[in-house]
Amino acid sequence: MDRQVFVAEKHDREILDNPRKFVIEAGGEIFMAIVAGLAAGTVAMIPSGGQTMELTKMAVSPEFQGMGIGDNLVERCSTFAKTKGVQTIWLESHTTLAPALSLYRKHGFVEVPGDPNSLYSRADIRMELAI
Repeated sequence: MDRQVFVAEKHDREILDNPRKFVIEAGGEIFMAIVAGLAAGTVAMIPSGGQTMELTKMAVSPEFQGMGIGDNLVERCSTFAKTKGVQTIWLESHTTLAPALSLYRKHGFVEVPGDPNSLYSRADIRMELAI
């Protein structure tokens, strides 16, 4: 299997180096999926102004893929967003990540025009979910 690896960009490093500041103190949340005491997956939700939140840093460890963990994480994000009065969840990704895009579509995300001011140069697809 050919696996595409992306280099962490400046905005990735900011979030990953200081999640308390960029996620928690901003009113967002980080969710972890734990299986048998092991971190199996994670995702973050970050407020992005108005009634929108970004779903970001979604990852499921390869050994746990295909077990519904991604589904559970996306559903948890949707529930969290609803409790915050959010109307739209958005994300940016890359079209080579077919399994991830399939997961998002399964949960109702639709492709929308990209943001020319995106903080991620690698992103070539933007998706939104109206909730």
